[in-house]
Amino acid sequence: MSPAEIAGTILGLIGVALMVRRNAWGWPVGLVQVVISAWVFLDAKLYSDVLLQGFFFAIQAYGWWHWRTGAVVAGGLPVTRIGGTALAKWAAAGGAATLVWGEVMRRGTDAALPHWDAFILVFSILSQWLQARKRLENWAGWMAVNAVATVVYWARDLRGFALLYLLFLAMAVWGHVAWRRALEETASG
Repeated sequence: MSPAEIAGTILGLIGVALMVRRNAWGWPVGLVQVVISAWVFLDAKLYSDVLLQGFFFAIQAYGWWHWRTGAVVAGGLPVTRIGGTALAKWAAAGGAATLVWGEVMRRGTDAALPHWDAFILVFSILSQWLQARKRLENWAGWMAVNAVATVVYWARDLRGFALLYLLFLAMAVWGHVAWRRALEETASG
């Protein structure tokens, strides 16, 4: 395991733990983590993951701004839901985008595991956007992404990141439970 993979792993754990706790400091920690991760994924020829880190950088900055602005304006940005119909549309669009992007990567690059890597890219984008908007359903998306990523990274001999994403899977369950409680407290209070 490289020093960059170790640093990315540690920062990833810290960042997600802060997200579970709905702490806005998770966003700047995430900014540093995605820069390091992009380098690791480039070396492993997981090009969709490299692109994903660029998106993560932008959405991390947006999420930090949105959470801080929402906290000032409304006394704290609440956890909300998107609803079943919208969720089904997001999932269908994500499935279609995964197929298309995976095929582009398969035909146009020497990408390793292009369709699985595309799934990680597309559903991470969707989940990260939902997280930035503080929607409960982000955690279900992260559970799926983390399960797939664990296997992909292990297959590409990125053992540290594979273990990190296995921990992220457990943290996504923890995050879902914690955010669901916060949603219920807001609804009852």
